Amino acid sequence: MTSSKRKKSSLVEIQSTLSPEIGLPTELATRLDLYPENKRRPVNKTLFKNDYFQLTYNIKENSLNISSKGELVYSAIPYDTARNYIQRAAIQYLLYPEAARQYIESHQENLKTYLKLSIFQVTNKKVDEHSSEVIQAYNAIFEDPLFEIQILGRLLQHDETGALSANLAGKFLFSENVKTGISGYVSEYLNFVVQLTQTFPIMTDGKGVQLLKTQDQEGFMSDRYLTLGTDIQPALALLPQDVKETLERAIVTTKQTVSPNNRLLLRSEFGKELSEVRKKYVAHSVDPRELEHYFENVLPTENNHLINVVSDIHTIDREFAFTNDHFNILAGDISDAHVVNETIKGLYVIGNHDLANVLPKGQIIENEEWEKWQPFFKNRWFQDLMQHPDESWSKLPIGDHAYYERVKVELEKRFPKMHVLHNNSIIHNDIRYIGLTIPVVLVRRKKALQKFLFKTLTQLLNKEYDMPTVIVSHAPLFNELSMLSPKSTAYNKEYNCSELKIEKLFEEYNIIGAIHGHHHIPASSGRYKMVRFAGKELFVVCSIYSKMNTGFELTSLLNSKNRE
Repeated sequence: MTSSKRKKSSLVEIQSTLSPEIGLPTELATRLDLYPENKRRPVNKTLFKNDYFQLTYNIKENSLNISSKGELVYSAIPYDTARNYIQRAAIQYLLYPEAARQYIESHQENLKTYLKLSIFQVTNKKVDEHSSEVIQAYNAIFEDPLFEIQILGRLLQHDETGALSANLAGKFLFSENVKTGISGYVSEYLNFVVQLTQTFPIMTDGKGVQLLKTQDQEGFMSDRYLTLGTDIQPALALLPQDVKETLERAIVTTKQTVSPNNRLLLRSEFGKELSEVRKKYVAHSVDPRELEHYFENVLPTENNHLINVVSDIHTIDREFAFTNDHFNILAGDISDAHVVNETIKGLYVIGNHDLANVLPKGQIIENEEWEKWQPFFKNRWFQDLMQHPDESWSKLPIGDHAYYERVKVELEKRFPKMHVLHNNSIIHNDIRYIGLTIPVVLVRRKKALQKFLFKTLTQLLNKEYDMPTVIVSHAPLFNELSMLSPKSTAYNKEYNCSELKIEKLFEEYNIIGAIHGHHHIPASSGRYKMVRFAGKELFVVCSIYSKMNTGFELTSLLNSKNRE
């Protein structure tokens, strides 16, 4: 891969991890006694902090996290969801300022659309993309690096979650953005992460934080992570002088002068005012899918992953928006339209949307196409599936039901080179993949579901104890093997592995990882994590499709487990 292509890749395939570590290095562990608050904090322990940010260690999750302290306000825009994207953009800007600008420039037409809408929101005046107002606003993006970082973050969010609609002026017009306080936040965030990585064996991509264990690891991760060895001089040369000087004195914690454009929003000064704005705020948000036709997809649609993991594509265009000529693992909810792809290769597990998508559309049920579904008409869950699929998921049968077999046959017709795994397995490159049909997390029927899982896994593992095995399902097996954060509203603490026999299988067999989808976890939260279950470390991958994330390369994880 050329240097130019590698730099663009670092911006398109932004992935973060939180890898559990056994213990902390001495230089961090000894800091636990430096902060009195750690005595009254049973879980989150402070390791390092300055005026506005802190590094904490979560004892339960064995993870590191950077967070802002309560005094600093990230954004005056109510319900602004781009913080993680902007922090990641800040790191990428330090790593590759030239590639960051190229990424923004590749979105020029989409930016002009946003700028037209932003100008209309502020002035109630309609302008076109060639107007002087739009051109001036576009050029202003590149006149302030802290604003440029924000625009990069907004575009990363656009490419991952869809078009933005609320408070566009504050997000895309420099004249309005200076009132939001985000530039001050970005400046202080950069100050903190540079201090941190210069002082301790830490690396961060703006979301995930990891311990840096070896020099080899630093070299391997340097294309996405800020570390002690990162050369940030090219980026420093572009940043405002006050920010540049602050970062150059990163290890010094004395307070720096903040320029007018980078003014901080502090709760002690603006808390009451911001609270009032939030109470009266009307977002006027629009579903991103309704806005999609106004924007172009300017990102590459092809990836060369040798083992490409993706889920929840939910395509409605009757074709996939990406291509991969190697081995694909499609973890369910692939289509909401009648997609046919005769070339894609790999394996496919059934998700809940796939169950409804294979049904023929139309009112005439006497024709030949409907006859094969006749055996299921008497079931209430099937009637609901046809009429109101989103309300029917919890009613679906558990196990090897004849309906799932019928769905498997239909999917194999549409994807003739894919192995549709309905509670069966295949071997690819000496790795066994077990595909389970778990269309939804059936929390209220957990006992029956886990009984089925144990029986099926026992059969498929087939007393072949040493074979490296990966379990693939649409919904996660249980909380212990889920990418979903316990803080999420979709998390159900009751859905844990209560069947000890399943845990025993994980102990006895060489199960190295699990793959799932279903929860639509954004790429900014990471594509995989390492977990401890049944006394050993496993990887869990959740690769949700987006325009900037056409799949996750599983090969590096498999190689890592093989080396172990």
